[in-house]
Amino acid sequence: MAAESWTTVSGLRALSLKAWNSGALLRELLEPSGAYPRRRSLKRPTAAALLSDYAAAQQWAAELFAGAGPYELETAEVGRRTVGSNRIPAAAVFTTVEDEISFIVKSREAARFRELASQLNELDPLLAGWAARRPLKLLELGPDAMTAARVALWLRDNPAPGIYVRQLGLPGVHTKFIERNRQVIDQLLAAVVVSGSEIDDPETTAEAPVEAEEPDVALDDGAGRTPAARFARRHGFLHPPELVRFRILDPAVPALAGARDITVTAEALGSLELPVHTVIATENLVNFLALPDRPGTLALYGAGYGFSSLRDAAWLRDRGVLYWGDIDTHGFRILDQLRSVHPHVESVLMDEETLLAHRHAWGEEPSPSKAALTRLTAEELALYEALSSDTHGSAVRLEQELIRWDWALERLR
Repeated sequence: MAAESWTTVSGLRALSLKAWNSGALLRELLEPSGAYPRRRSLKRPTAAALLSDYAAAQQWAAELFAGAGPYELETAEVGRRTVGSNRIPAAAVFTTVEDEISFIVKSREAARFRELASQLNELDPLLAGWAARRPLKLLELGPDAMTAARVALWLRDNPAPGIYVRQLGLPGVHTKFIERNRQVIDQLLAAVVVSGSEIDDPETTAEAPVEAEEPDVALDDGAGRTPAARFARRHGFLHPPELVRFRILDPAVPALAGARDITVTAEALGSLELPVHTVIATENLVNFLALPDRPGTLALYGAGYGFSSLRDAAWLRDRGVLYWGDIDTHGFRILDQLRSVHPHVESVLMDEETLLAHRHAWGEEPSPSKAALTRLTAEELALYEALSSDTHGSAVRLEQELIRWDWALERLR
């Protein structure tokens, strides 16, 4: 076995750090599993290696013996028939989890974790289970975990409060805190509710890891238009109504006191019967504002996955609907979602010709979608798959606002 494959002190530390990063070492502090004393076998020199490079093997063993303290070394006899009997390190043994934590210089963090877990336990012993499942998240949150736990306990004791989050009278709790920590709050609440009344929502469950959320696919979510709205609905809070902004591009269409740029609630949009035959939906504000007058046409503005307002606008089924989105994977995903509500939606300026004609304006999509989309045309699907597979380059995207205006107007006509 070559010297570079022997387990060194740094290699042993890497194994312990891996256990730390998985949360296993902190979890062991709260819920001992019986794993300690923990024995970690070492990759070590063979008799042949001792014969060919005794000095390297001697240096390797000396380093491991010098690092002992947090761990003890078991030795094994090697090389009796070749270079004479030698006892070399065979395994490192950590007597306690505290010893292993000390070895990777994480004792201060471990002490902080114990303190935080104790504080959670004082609030409600059932919260200790959450701390054991997500020890690193507890360390990351620090004192905010106590605040989130108090929110969870308040929600347990005050189901369906019928107030806005802003009206919660808990110290340190405000709307932005709830928005940042809604997944953790849901997980903590699931830890303390009585059996059989756990929160059952796809956004977050008691055992789900705390991760960055997927883009909000609002059209498939019924009344919950955004993660914040879903949280409010789930816990019985009031939530501001969704607002929809649209522009009437036909001066001949009568509107409120001559206004043509109008914002209404999504509910109001669903009840409108505007005398137009075409709707152009765009998620770029400048494009929305710059669209020129056009007979019988309305422009609708929606940011990202925010076209959920179209779900209840049944009158759109009898209108032509054009969707102009970014040429990237999420642009096509939004188009696919739109067609789940209105299958007749057509895309515009989301084609390969437009993409290739604006190569100079290409950017990089931060997190390309790999979702299977079933509502795209053959041409749209081919471009989506090309973008997903980096056919034209790594994570290529063309934002709609970077398309030449004369090019856009010609195709919109």
